[in-house]
Amino acid sequence: MNEKWTFSKRAASFGYAFRGLAALLREEPNARIHLLASVLVVSAAFVLAIDASGWRWLSLAITAVWLAEAFNTAIERIADAAVPEPHPLIGEAKDVAAGGVLIAAFFAALIGLSILGPAFLRAWARLS
Repeated sequence: MNEKWTFSKRAASFGYAFRGLAALLREEPNARIHLLASVLVVSAAFVLAIDASGWRWLSLAITAVWLAEAFNTAIERIADAAVPEPHPLIGEAKDVAAGGVLIAAFFAALIGLSILGPAFLRAWARLS
């Protein structure tokens, strides 16, 4: 498919992406939890003056969770559209995708604790 490149088509593709992100936040309670966690982590990193290396790791961890959640939601939507009635393989696929989000969130939490924990303790010690 050799579709001609146009600015309006590229702009429309960004519009579709933003529409997808809005749907993710509107329809997925876990995405709203991820948003809250992201805001809290970024806020803590600013307050604690995290260095560039810490910011890279936190950014990577936050991005991994958001990507996992977006792919999980896409898999769920496609599966539900393709096979509306319960099916064991579809259920298993959805469970595996959700497990991917859990893995990303678990390791993101470990990264966050390894970076923010020591910074918080140093800040606490200065206040004491």
